Formats: sequence, structure tokens, C-alpha cells
Amino acid sequence: ITVVTWNVGTAMPPNDVTSLLHLNTGETNDVDMIAIGLQEVNSKINKRLKDALFTDQWSELFMDVLSPFHFILVSTVRMQGVILLVFAKYYHLPFLQDIQTDCTRTGLGGYWGNKGGVSVRLSIFGHMVCFLNCHLPAHLEKAEQRKEDFATILHMQQFEGPVANGILDHDLVFWFGDLNFRIESLDICFVKYAIDSNVLSQLWEKDQLNIAKSTWPVLRGFQEGPLNFPPTFKFDVGTNKYDSSAKKRKPAWTDRILWKIKPPSKGWGTGGHRPSQGVLSVSQLCYCSHMEYTVSDHKPVAAIFAVQFASKVDKPQVEIYVADEWSKPEQAVVRYKMAVGFHRSSWDWIGLYRVGFRHPKDYVSYVWARSEDGERCLEKQLCAQVMFSEEALPKGNGEYILGYYSNTSSSIAGVTEPFQISLPRSEEGSSSTDSSSSSSEEDDSTLVLLAPKSRSPSPGKMKRHRSRSPSLAKFQGLILRPSSRDRGTSRSPSPQSRRSLPRNIPTIHLPQEERRHHGVKGKELGQAAAESLEGSSFYQTVQEKGGLRNVSADSPLARADPRNLGLLPALRLEMVDQVLGRRWESADQGYYPCQKMSPTSPPGCGTSPKEGRNP
Repeated sequence: ITVVTWNVGTAMPPNDVTSLLHLNTGETNDVDMIAIGLQEVNSKINKRLKDALFTDQWSELFMDVLSPFHFILVSTVRMQGVILLVFAKYYHLPFLQDIQTDCTRTGLGGYWGNKGGVSVRLSIFGHMVCFLNCHLPAHLEKAEQRKEDFATILHMQQFEGPVANGILDHDLVFWFGDLNFRIESLDICFVKYAIDSNVLSQLWEKDQLNIAKSTWPVLRGFQEGPLNFPPTFKFDVGTNKYDSSAKKRKPAWTDRILWKIKPPSKGWGTGGHRPSQGVLSVSQLCYCSHMEYTVSDHKPVAAIFAVQFASKVDKPQVEIYVADEWSKPEQAVVRYKMAVGFHRSSWDWIGLYRVGFRHPKDYVSYVWARSEDGERCLEKQLCAQVMFSEEALPKGNGEYILGYYSNTSSSIAGVTEPFQISLPRSEEGSSSTDSSSSSSEEDDSTLVLLAPKSRSPSPGKMKRHRSRSPSLAKFQGLILRPSSRDRGTSRSPSPQSRRSLPRNIPTIHLPQEERRHHGVKGKELGQAAAESLEGSSFYQTVQEKGGLRNVSADSPLARADPRNLGLLPALRLEMVDQVLGRRWESADQGYYPCQKMSPTSPPGCGTSPKEGRNP
């Protein structure tokens, strides 16, 4: 298991993190899991909202770097600028169960999340393991506050289930982060002399965390490797030089990685025998900082652990059987067998993943695991069977993996070994309709954000699901239609035709009799036209001589009304530059419906141009 901690100081991610994750060494082949704890990720309101809707750049970077090495994002949790990501090799996923997350705020008396702790706990081959990433209070004199905050985190974080409800109840705990412990008594000149002379041992006995481990009961049992690397704080950004500002902060080992093994239970079992204990041992293979990264005033720290234990789980909860190759659509048959005691759900599904996928929702297509005789198969331990439709299968050649996603546990309960799919690509000159449909498919991409408890990976949007971002818990059921790669394309395509709306919809002049005959109120014709301007679309009413024009209900303009398209309310973010702002101010003060829209707003709601100017 590799553990990394890094206070990134609100910086943008670097271009390469392979050395930080030890991916350029032979050690990578032996690593099964990677836990990454980040602190001070940029969490300003505009950045935070963007990261919530999509995926923050740091998480994207680590997923991009680790997926070629077959690491899959198992779980992630974020509290403002504190992020924890846990990755594992794909073939371990069925043996990682009971995955839960928690977070505790300790900033501003518990009301602000700039300080505190986030955790991911899970069962690894039957052993309960918890990863805890903390950002504790800063400054030399706040040692007691750090102690109190850590005790608060341990007390507040509780998990569901029959075992390991508290953090210290787990068989193994990794505690890491920017713990902010400093070096006492010694002045800055001596500290820098010891660093330059490479006599770091003279600083260890004055390190606050080393002192606390022997005096604080809450830290009893926590272990740490020797600090054979220079203090990781504070550096001038962009350099390897310690703080040269007017504050001249004393160097310190603020970024640490510790672990604790649950002590064996005491007492005698029935019959005068000691209760059986799962043997678990931990040895640290590496504990180092990485001076090559200069984007922050902290240096990242990494540790590699060898964890040995007797496996309590030998078989996955779901075994999947598939042919070695799919060369014909009729070969896309999946047979699966569920273990006794497996909690099957009608919302379980089997995903088809390309080798190198990044997280459980990063599938190419899926099929519901709703076999008609599913319950009978579970009871009698028979194989159930489902089949992928021809439309759901990828064309061309490639290696793929099947995974059974359990809605109950929000995790993958079974995977296959990689197998080959070799299906002929559709003929280039099949029809103009197919080509236009494929281009529309490319333009009108739909991103579905899923909560961990979501019942569907992407209901009704299987072919269109192109998200590679993990689920987001705070936006359950939110459907976001982002701007197309083609900046002139409409943001709200018709779900019936899936074709883009016309780029420019002309004003329609109707005879006076027809207007009286169709009699549509102007204020109900808000969403009349979609206009592309500087890459940002907005609706504009059709006006003539200072008043709204009435339009026939079956006219092209009326059909362009989003209310007639049957669309759900969507959340749209508009980036308005100064030029667009001036154009709005010079525009007629007309009615701009749905300029500001919330996921709960009814279709047809609107605000005035002044109210809708700021997104």
C-alpha cells in the first residue's frame, strides 16, 4: 500500500506525478493500493462550484496517471480543500467491500472545513482498514489545539455496520496529512545548520509529534518511520529554498504518515482457549519526501507499506463467466453466479469497461442484472444470464472487462479477466442519416452526475453516457447539459430527434387574423429562440415594435420552445465576459425567461435582464 500526503497550497497540478507515486520504478508492480491525501486544494467559491459539477483537476490528474497501471478509483471524499482518494488494482475490487466515507470540520469551532479530517474505510479481504487524511491547526503554539482537534475527529467519525464503528476500531489505521507539528526550543539557525549538515537526528527529539506520541494517550499505538528526509515546510514556491520572506518560518516536518494496528483482544474464549485472531503485520518499505515538486510551499511525502494478513475472503461475491472473444453480437452473453448471502438488488447492473478504465462509472455500456429467474438462481446457486444488445457493443478491436456493480454496496462485486471484442465497424457510406446521427451524438453529449446511492448508472442514456467523472453525493439526480464542443450548437437538443436546433431562428411575421386565431400570450412564449453569442447561448424573445409577437403553436419557432421539448429543468453556468455584458446592457429591456434556473425551477420561469446578468 502506497500512502501520499501533500499540502498543495491552492496550486494547479504539475504536469507529471509519476515519481511521486513511484510509478517509474519496479515497485509499482507490487503495489496493490494507493491512498492520496491532499490539503489546501483551491476551494474558492467559483472553483469549488466547478469542481462539484465536474471533477477537480487534482483528482483528474491522478486518475489519468494511474489508470494505465490498472488502478481504479475505489472511493473519494472531499471537505473544502481536503481531499482523499483511494485507488486499487481492478482485480482487487470484488474483495473491497463495506466502503464508507466521513468528514469532520474543526475550523472556526467546527463550522468551517478548512481544517479537520476526511476518511475512507473499507474491508480489504475481510480486514477492516481506515485511511484518515487530516489538516490540523498551524503555528508552533497550537500543539494542544492539534491534540484536541484530532481527538474530536476520532470521536465524531462513526461508521455503520456491526464492526469497526469508530476509527480506532479498525484492524489497521493510516493517519496522514498536514498535521502541522513543529520543532520546539531550537532556533532557526540551528535547525538550518542541522539540515545542511545532514544531522537530522538532532532535531527529532524536539519534534512536537515525537514528543506527543509518548505523552498523549490519544496517540498511543501509532507508529512512524524515521524522519530521514529534510523538513517539508516552509519553502519559497518554485524553489527548494526555505522561507526567505520577512516571517522566516522555522523549517518543520509538518507532513507526516503514521499507522496503527489494532491491539489483539484480551481474555479467554470459550473452552479456555484464546479467541482466533487474524494475523496482520505492517512493515514500512519507504518513507521519503519529494523535493522535485515546487508548486507549493510544502513538499509531498510518500510511504510504501507491506501489509501481510491471512485472507478471510477467497471468492468474489459474484463470479462472471464470458467467452474469450466477442466477434459476433450474438456472442455477447454474460453468465454470472452470486454467492450465498449476497444482497442482490433489482438495480444492480453489469458494466462493460475498456481496459484502463478509471472508476466504476467509467463504463462503455451496461446491461441491467435483472434476470427473470434471478432470485431462483441465487437460492439454488445457479447461473443467471443476460445479454448485451448489438447497439450497446463497441465497434472495432479492443480489450475489455466486465464488472458486476452492486447497488447495495455501491461497489463492484465481481470482475472478469480482460477479453477481446472484435466487431466490424459500421460501413462509412451506410447512410447520411447515420452520419448525421453520429455527429449529433458527438455534439449533444450529456453528462449525468450520480450519487453513490443512485439507483441507475444513467437511466435511459446508456449510449450517451460519456462521463469519466466519479459520482458526486451532493447533486443527486442532477442532469447537466454542458456546452457542446461545437460552440454554435444548441445546449438543449430535442430528445426525440437528437438533432441540433437551427443556429439562427428568424423572426416570423404572421397575419393579424392568424394571430387572433392562435392567440398565444406573449409572456408564455418566453423560450422562443436560441442564439449563439461568443460561445454562450441564451434565450431571447422575439419583439416587434416594442411588443412580443404572437406565434402559431405549430410553427418552427413555437416548436423551439424548451417547454415543448419536454426537457427537465437543468442547471446552466454562463461565463459572461465584458463584451457580452456591454451587449446585454445595450439590448432592449425585454423578458429573458430562465436566465437563472435552479434544478427545482419549473419550465418557463424567468428573471429580468438585470436579475439574470450575473450567473
